[in-house]
Amino acid sequence: MRGKGVQYDTGTFPNGDTSRPTFEPDVVAREMRVIADDLHCNAVRITGGDPERLSVAAGFAAEAGLAVWYSPFPCEMTEEEMLPYFAECADRAQALRRGGAEVVLATGCELSVFARGYLPGETFADRMETLRAAPEVRAAALASIPERVNGYLGEVVKTVRPRFGGPVSYASIPIEDIDWSPFDIVGVDAYRSTRNADTYREDLRAYFASGKPVVVTEVGCCTFRGAGDLGAAGWLVVQADGTVSPGTVRDEGEQVRYMDDLLPVFEAEGVDTTFWFSFAGYGLPHRDDPGTDLDLGSYGIVKMLDGTPSRTHPGLPWEPKEAFHALARHYEKCEKADGG
Repeated sequence: MRGKGVQYDTGTFPNGDTSRPTFEPDVVAREMRVIADDLHCNAVRITGGDPERLSVAAGFAAEAGLAVWYSPFPCEMTEEEMLPYFAECADRAQALRRGGAEVVLATGCELSVFARGYLPGETFADRMETLRAAPEVRAAALASIPERVNGYLGEVVKTVRPRFGGPVSYASIPIEDIDWSPFDIVGVDAYRSTRNADTYREDLRAYFASGKPVVVTEVGCCTFRGAGDLGAAGWLVVQADGTVSPGTVRDEGEQVRYMDDLLPVFEAEGVDTTFWFSFAGYGLPHRDDPGTDLDLGSYGIVKMLDGTPSRTHPGLPWEPKEAFHALARHYEKCEKADGG
């Protein structure tokens, strides 16, 4: 596996809420050094809704020697609003590239769900209800998604190409059935759950049909027993009132087992780069009370501290989880195998 990476959130805004309430550049700079040095990453996928935050984080990542996936993540925006947004991000990514950084531009993430206009509903929460509706309702809502999303992404790629000279990709989900011909790299959010476990490897292999490099743009699970069976839906244990579903049992080893299962699959199947999801769930602090331990619903490999100082990384707001050390071991092994 050429690229060994992790996803890094600068703040996304589903439902108008922010996933990262505070963004301190000095913290970001230190975290990029941790990602490069402690985790043995050589790449980072930087996501978020604010182009300025993306550029700040990407600059620090490049200084740390990391290849950058500059990944704007628009939420609750229409197609008309997103086009100039992607154009601005392409300009910013090209400026970073001119400075000598290795940069890939990802033109969004799961637009069918996070953007407005593809599924019924004004907010992300509304659109999720459609995905959980009766099978016939869900099927009717999804029928036009591939044609509409592909049509729009074709416009986006035409817009960013004259502005950005590096490779272009997109972070997709299966319901979109992306036509990869306009792109340089195939990007897939490859969560495994009980729903797709039996066909997971076969589904992954199908992405190689284009002949282009395949990158796992997201994969991971939450921090509770059984989270691996839920894959991308694990975060739903956190309720709207800020509590956690009763009976949820903390289990950091769940993330490690999920990782130990899937990273060898990616290596064996020839995945070019993997971005583990995620470095941190910044808005989901760990608490001793299981009913309010929001870190249970976090995919982060570090746990955010609820006002207590870090023992292992003084001045940073988190402690490593078991998955942090497991990912570092995996990537260091790959690094040595590659002669790094």
